[in-house]
Amino acid sequence: MKKFMDENFLLQNNVAVKLYHDYAKNMPIIDYHCHIDPKEIYENKKFKNITEAWLYGDHYKWRAMRINGIDEKYITGNASDYDKFMAWAKTIPMTIGNPLYNWTHLELQRFFGIYDVLNEKTAPAIWEKANALLNEDDFRARELIKKSNVETICTTDDPTDTLEYHIKIKEDKNFDVKVLPTFRLDKGMEINSSNFILWVKKLGQVSKINISNYDEFLDAIESRIKFFDSVGGRIADHGLNTVVYEKTSKEEIDDIFAKAINGKNVSLEEENKYKTYTLKFMGKIYSKLGWTMQLHMQAIRNNNTRMFEKLGADAGFDSIRDGSIAYQLSRILDSLEVENALPKTILYSLNPNDNYILSTMIGNFQGDCIPGKIQFGAAWWFNDNKDGMISQMKDLANAGLISRFVGMLTDSRSFLSYTRHEYFRRIVCNLIGELVENGEVPEDMELLENVIKGICYNNAKKYFKF
Repeated sequence: MKKFMDENFLLQNNVAVKLYHDYAKNMPIIDYHCHIDPKEIYENKKFKNITEAWLYGDHYKWRAMRINGIDEKYITGNASDYDKFMAWAKTIPMTIGNPLYNWTHLELQRFFGIYDVLNEKTAPAIWEKANALLNEDDFRARELIKKSNVETICTTDDPTDTLEYHIKIKEDKNFDVKVLPTFRLDKGMEINSSNFILWVKKLGQVSKINISNYDEFLDAIESRIKFFDSVGGRIADHGLNTVVYEKTSKEEIDDIFAKAINGKNVSLEEENKYKTYTLKFMGKIYSKLGWTMQLHMQAIRNNNTRMFEKLGADAGFDSIRDGSIAYQLSRILDSLEVENALPKTILYSLNPNDNYILSTMIGNFQGDCIPGKIQFGAAWWFNDNKDGMISQMKDLANAGLISRFVGMLTDSRSFLSYTRHEYFRRIVCNLIGELVENGEVPEDMELLENVIKGICYNNAKKYFKF
């Protein structure tokens, strides 16, 4: 029987052990998609306790606590931070089999040097030790980033954001980690949202364009993309909960946009036409600038109306959608490709049933002498566990080139989540190691070193060109 989460955790064969410790372990991290607040990086946030660092805003943990029967006051309510920590300590033994169990103990080990198993008995001592360390300046936000060997962080940002903290971080000579914005237009795509008109007004204010028609809206969007580019942004992200494609004309969209900003009803078909045309417009700009476009698909958000009204979005009440995506996605990509305007693109689906759809779709649109120009993105959200990662990588390998994969991201709001890169690297080393042990791949260590270092870091470095 193996020791619990020792130095060879998840490494099941001798080749995997060598691949991880010799090649993967010490590679820098490019965290090209996350939800970290750049203000907290600039201000070098000091956490008052482990609950603030660990549980605030972490809807993965909140969801598990609810399933465990924990009262909401110990999750998002007004209970003390100590009581919330104890509620998590009560929950963590019940998460066996869930990646949260391993993530939790990786974070305790790597950041705090705590190798005790977390439970209700050990929690008080762990609370004291972790908090004592968090009280030291070596455990502020920037130091946690540096301890994790992070080279680049890409945050997620609304087009109306001033990016003031990205700019300040860029100008700070004492911090050499790149913190770059990601352009996310979701609020500008939801033309039927009750907040759409207010958002358009805000867009007009920050872009200094009086938006009274669709042309002016597009001018404002393009100006914001170029502003993000000037600050170092090289990635856009679109949450396509449903994937739509409707043929339309510019004249139609002019009329649809006019209806929306004048408070008139926009039909579902008109909304889909608006989304299609607007996404294509942005894709062309991304292509000109050499950006990467990320498409996140197949989420059903805010399922629980009562809790949404109480807590708002991103509180742990989202799940997997089972809608059709193949044809519509193909048409979106092809409509850009026929104009030679398809940017580098990463495709993610929250539904693992779409794995082969995406792993075969990417092969249709490669080109421009860019290795892996169209990527099947890392196992996302409910899939970023051992089985989900293995499934995603096996399906990518079977239908494409796993050796050109740009690898892992945290998709997290926590400064302690960088251990998810370690978790991923151990899994990919074990996967490749199994192929060698089974005689399916030769024990050519030069080849294997290039593949492992590529997936962990080098491919992303070359692909994004930050």
